[in-house]
Amino acid sequence: MSALGQRLLDVLGLALDGNRPADLVLRDFFRAQPGLGRRDRGVIAETVFDVLRHRRLYANWAQSGVGPMPRRLALIAQRRIADAGGAPSGRPALAVEPAEQPWLDRVCALDPAAVAPPIRFSLPDWLWDALRTTHGEAAAASIAQALLRPAPLDLRVNTLKTTMDEAVQALATDRIAAHPWPGVPGALRVDGKPALERSRLFESGGVEVQDAGSQSLALLASPRRGQTIVDFCAGAGGKTLAVAALLKNSGQVYACDVSAARLSKLRPRLARAGATNVQPMAIDSENDPKLVRLAGRADVVLVDAPCSGSGTLRRNPDLKWRIDEAEIARLQRTQASILGAAARLVKPGGLLIYATCSLLAAENQQVARNFDATHPDWRPEPIGPMLERLSIGIGRDRDAGPGDAGDLGEIGDSCGPGARFLQLRPDRDDCDGFFAACWTRAKIA
Repeated sequence: MSALGQRLLDVLGLALDGNRPADLVLRDFFRAQPGLGRRDRGVIAETVFDVLRHRRLYANWAQSGVGPMPRRLALIAQRRIADAGGAPSGRPALAVEPAEQPWLDRVCALDPAAVAPPIRFSLPDWLWDALRTTHGEAAAASIAQALLRPAPLDLRVNTLKTTMDEAVQALATDRIAAHPWPGVPGALRVDGKPALERSRLFESGGVEVQDAGSQSLALLASPRRGQTIVDFCAGAGGKTLAVAALLKNSGQVYACDVSAARLSKLRPRLARAGATNVQPMAIDSENDPKLVRLAGRADVVLVDAPCSGSGTLRRNPDLKWRIDEAEIARLQRTQASILGAAARLVKPGGLLIYATCSLLAAENQQVARNFDATHPDWRPEPIGPMLERLSIGIGRDRDAGPGDAGDLGEIGDSCGPGARFLQLRPDRDDCDGFFAACWTRAKIA
């Protein structure tokens, strides 16, 4: 076996264990292998992620083979990538043994549609059932198929540093092709997977990597100069940076998170982006006493709540094997608690936005409806008119099919003029599967 093939099987075994996110497994592995060239790293990463995306289907096919399971899975992935015109077939990481060739030819000729949908789409049974309940059979199949494809690379143009046209030109000088992405003002989509981190525009803070769907959530906040905005679950601060730029460094943005480690990653990003109106705030929970001083003061509170991440499975395919139904129930309780705590920070007449990167009603519509029932002094804001006003073109003006709203009696995933919620879908909107609901706090009489 070649050295490259052995490295592939070594890191694939670590990724299949599921003890850590696959991107972190690959990052640490590559750091420990400084001699690997960019192309070889690309071949390894593409093969590992292809196995993780199609893990259940490949495991079903691999049962008829012999030898270690990771090798069988990698051989299937390598062959299917090459057949699809992906990694050059002239230099595969693993050489196929003569005894393996007939088996590999046979299984790679099989039709995935011949097996049950959860196997075909490589989903746990419970997740496939949840997608069907939320979106209906046909839409669930379309979503599941889209989740098997790699995600594109989207950028947000940092208007504190540059303009859309200048950003496109600057990237082009570094041989990076990018074009404005219709539907989200300020979003660029990049062709391929270039070495963006080496570009002068990225190094200078002119662009940030951010999915177009995520960018649309920051736009929903529609902040105005001088306002106070709270990003209640800020993480590493992607939406915080977007809101700061929309405010043109006026007002104040509070970036709150229970992970000081995540917030620490925000500080260098703030400096690079030229954002001076952001105050990171580490909290121990949604009920941290430090939040009292913000109670009733915020014009907008954005809650990008912890969730299953089911809408990001194109980027994080291993995640579907690290969550289960019990985790969804736990998350739903956490989401309700966080949303209730965040609401206390909004001033009368202010806006509350609840968002997830989930495709499941249990984390989305159900949480929003529960908030409606327990907070009668809050007025639900239909998403459709907000998208129209903000020139956000994704997720709206689409016809919802039967069952798109599950059993919730909504207008479905479509965000036409009367739609209450935003549900972005990777198959239909070509971005991560974000959800959003909005409310306005009643003014004091």
